[in-house]
Amino acid sequence: MSALRKLAGQTAIYGLSSIVARFLNFLLVPLYTSTFVFEPAEYGVVTSLYSWTALLNVVLTFGMETTYFRFANKDHVKDNPDGGRVLYATATWGLFFPALAFMLLGVSFSDHIAEWLRFGAYTSAVLMLVLIIGIDAITAIPMARLRQEGRPWKYAFINMLSVGVNIGLSVFFLLYCMKRYNMGESNALIDAVYDPSLGVGYVFVINLVSTAVKLLVLLPSWPSIKAMDKDLLRAMMAFGAPLMIAGLAGMVNETFDRVILKYLLPADVANSEIGIYGACYKLAVLITLFIQAFRMGAEPFFFSHAKEKNSAATFARIMNIFVAVCMAAFLVVMLFLDLFKWFIPNPAYHVGLGVVPILMLANVFLGVYYNQSVWYKLTDRPRVGSTISLIGAAITIVLLFALIPNLGYMGAAWTTLICYASMATISYVWGQRNYPIPYNVSRVLLYMAGAVFVWWGVEQLSVDGMLGYAVRVSAVLLFVAFVWRTERPLTVV
Repeated sequence: MSALRKLAGQTAIYGLSSIVARFLNFLLVPLYTSTFVFEPAEYGVVTSLYSWTALLNVVLTFGMETTYFRFANKDHVKDNPDGGRVLYATATWGLFFPALAFMLLGVSFSDHIAEWLRFGAYTSAVLMLVLIIGIDAITAIPMARLRQEGRPWKYAFINMLSVGVNIGLSVFFLLYCMKRYNMGESNALIDAVYDPSLGVGYVFVINLVSTAVKLLVLLPSWPSIKAMDKDLLRAMMAFGAPLMIAGLAGMVNETFDRVILKYLLPADVANSEIGIYGACYKLAVLITLFIQAFRMGAEPFFFSHAKEKNSAATFARIMNIFVAVCMAAFLVVMLFLDLFKWFIPNPAYHVGLGVVPILMLANVFLGVYYNQSVWYKLTDRPRVGSTISLIGAAITIVLLFALIPNLGYMGAAWTTLICYASMATISYVWGQRNYPIPYNVSRVLLYMAGAVFVWWGVEQLSVDGMLGYAVRVSAVLLFVAFVWRTERPLTVV
């Protein structure tokens, strides 16, 4: 089996569960944003609080997943019969105790934290969010171990189980209980189990239960604390610290817009604007889902194939195909946005659809950057990633403060695009000087510019009805055919 086919297989299996998990958020958007469930201001609470989740999760996992993959491939671990067991125990317990402390402090001071976040009316939601973040951190290494050991089916099963619990509870409490109650309907079951005062808190209750299910399933594989190696932990922390800083800066780039909107917009419209922006952000999901699935398979793949002959050429070929797939997804969403927008049933949210093409292109650049990050990880220079991400974070913070007061959430979208494009450019220039990979830059740019031009061209035709859809389908197929003809000779390795 070729290297590319092996990566495709791993991406498909790992990505299945990861895509479903992320796709859950997309599928829940119609539920959250439907009439009689959450208005934009209420959905803004969910969007804003979950943005904090992403930032804190990076801190608590401390770059340990990538560190675990890297140390698992070091000779002193592979050549030691107990090396894998010690590494697993060290990484797992190294995250467990900080996460436990975080949860204890968060529960003890949840009232003060809620007030500080300007969500004083949602203290219970903040409390549950603290527990969700802590449990996510605790389960990070057991889940990473499944990837490192090449056990994608068990990995997929655990994720799918958690997702299934989330979907089932969401449908019952939000679609059945909440929607019926808000429509003025009720019955004995709803009266017995549904508490209308909890409101958006149900989103966090459901997430907490599904996260706890994942933890329970992983407990049988929990390592003994006696196998923990303090010297190894110090070495792993030293390696992971720059990755954590890079990850934190990356989360600033990815989610800080939804955090800061709360403070830069007038108080009377902030939650509504965040809700609209957060809902429309979800329409970029086809690209973000693929990027996540790709990363799940690609990171261990890059580490394990780095020493093989022609690995650099393989990495360059992967970049071409990656960008082509992303831009095909861009075309599908943008050419059929009049259909995709109804995943947000309440028209009150549709005013924010202008952010969708901007955010989709931003995520393509983010994917390009993730592809390029292989060079500093393989050369054990994680500080490079930290530096690039910090530059991106600086760009993000400056532009958010400059643009949001005048442009609102459109300023946040443009900030995201500028930030990720800058990071991809910096990484490429820096990487070519230290770990040259023969990326076909002209081809990558051709795919990106070509897809945008096709979208613009079709929109100028202003053809409606069935003929219009036929034109759009033809445009997507022509783009895919062009990519296939261009890349096909490269896909057989």
